[in-house]
This record gives sequence, structure tokens and C-alpha cells, in this order.
Amino acid sequence: MKVLITGGAGFLGQRLARELLARGSLKDPQGAPQAITELVLLDVVRAGDFGDSRVRTEVGDIAERSVLERAIDDQTAAIFHLAAIVSGQAEADFDLGMRINLDASRLLLDVCRQRGHRPRVLFTSSVAVYGGELPEVVQNDTALNPQSSYGAQKAIAELLLNDYARRGFVDGRVVRLPTISVRPGRPNAAASSFASGIIREPLNGETAVCPVAGSTRLWLLSPRKAIESLIAGLELDAAALGNQRVVNLPGISVSVDEMIAALREVAGDEVANRIVREPDARVEKIVGSWPGRWDTSRAEKLGLSGERSFADVIRAYIADEGIEIR
Repeated sequence: MKVLITGGAGFLGQRLARELLARGSLKDPQGAPQAITELVLLDVVRAGDFGDSRVRTEVGDIAERSVLERAIDDQTAAIFHLAAIVSGQAEADFDLGMRINLDASRLLLDVCRQRGHRPRVLFTSSVAVYGGELPEVVQNDTALNPQSSYGAQKAIAELLLNDYARRGFVDGRVVRLPTISVRPGRPNAAASSFASGIIREPLNGETAVCPVAGSTRLWLLSPRKAIESLIAGLELDAAALGNQRVVNLPGISVSVDEMIAALREVAGDEVANRIVREPDARVEKIVGSWPGRWDTSRAEKLGLSGERSFADVIRAYIADEGIEIR
């Protein structure tokens, strides 16, 4: 089986690639395991290939048709479309966000249509497709009402994928990711970057800035569970999805104050006290428009699961990254 990951050099792309290589196979549309014979990692910078002969790296702009035509052929059976401009950057640079988050997504679907072999395509969407006056628990049928350019781009791309799937051009599925925490590395331009920073930096012995009120509620998922959900999402039975190809992934609903309390529980007062409060109205406006909790009954019926507690997420991060608490 030939598999493509767009955004293959990114945080989730590299973790997903590593997990796929370790597993060695993916289920085909009939549910039978098929060996992964080629894994193509496409990004604007060269991805790590793990020294594995099954990996082929491609460098290029996914908004260019020739790049996608080079990466996708009639042997490409599965595509994880992760490449995106993150929320804060998409808000700051409208043209770039539209080009990568929307135009490139349509172009990818159109290249698949041109190939004519109906590959499975998993598209990662976001809590940002919701906004405005929301119920306490967002339902699967709650109307999309994004309050940012990023959210609008993701919402439109969801609709496109649903229609390409309806027409039989692709076997599409969308998983809406909660905010991923805790991410290793350094902060990025996402409005939600602080959700990792207020845990990661204090554990590294550094001061972290919290730009939102402690009552701000987030819907979170760990990197471990995110990768598990991406693979499970691609392998879902198309018949079980029916004509609604979008799934809200399970996660944890937690306030910022509860996140800090969990850090205090796991790592102690000295670590938790490294967080300082500096309100940022821009971040508050974007993050405050997102749902703090959504109904996941459909995902659970499909066999997907989230976390048990945010303290467990922190412990998993410490174990996965080999963190020594300072």
C-alpha cells in the first residue's frame, strides 16, 4: 500500500509517519491489513525519513498542482492531509491561509479525482469551525459558525471533502481535532500555542505566559491519542460513516485553571508557579470563540476514545519526552 502524508515534516506528520512505519500496515477498505510499501512525506521543507527504505520525501508547495501530481498517483491508496497554516498565522496572513488551508485542499481533492482511483483521504479539521453563541456541549449537528479565517477555511474544506466523497471521487473522512496538548518543542503561531506552553515551559525550568483567563475552557487531546485517532479515522468503515463524513474526536474539557492545577499535582508548586498571567485580547478573542466541550457519542460508537484526565496527559508527555522535572 502506498500512503501519503501532507505536512509530513511537521510535528504530527513525523509522529504519524513513525507510528505507521512501526505498525507496518494499514487496513484496506475491506478491513484487511495491507503492508505499507511506500510512505511519501510531502512538505515545504524536507521531512526526516527515519533511515527507512519505505519512505520517500518530497519537497514542494502543496498549492502547486505539479507538486501534488508528483506525490499522488493511481497507486496512492491512503492520504493523511495534515498540511495547514495554523490559526494565528492564518488570521495574520489572510492570503496565505486561504492558499494553503483552502485552495491546496481543493487542489489535492481534484488531483485525486483526476487520477480516478478513489483513494481514502483523511482531512484534519478543528474546533475552530464552531463559534458565536454555542451550547454548553456542542452537538454533531450544531451549525458551523467560525469566528476566524482559519476556522472558515477549515469549514469550507470540510464541505468540499464531503461533496467529493458524495460524488465518489474519494473515500473521504474528516476528523475534527481538539487542541493538541502537550506539544514538545518551541511555541508556534497558533492561537492555542499557550495550551502546551504553560505546561512545557515550566517543566523545562522556564517561565510561561498564560494569555487567557483561568476560566477559559479548552477541548484537548494528547499527541499520543491524536496519532491513534488519525490512523483509526482513516481505517473507519465507509459504510459506518454514511453520508456524514465528519467526526468530532473525543478529548478532555478542561479550564486553564484546571490545567494549572493538574500541573501542580504532577510536578509540584515550584513548577506551577512559573506561569505568569499576561492577558492578550487577540488570543482571548480567537480561543474564546471555540467550544470547550462537544458531544463525542458518534466517535465513541465508531470505536474512538480520548483521555481520562489532564494529569494523565502531563504524565504521558513527561514519559514520552524523557522530561526531568526542574
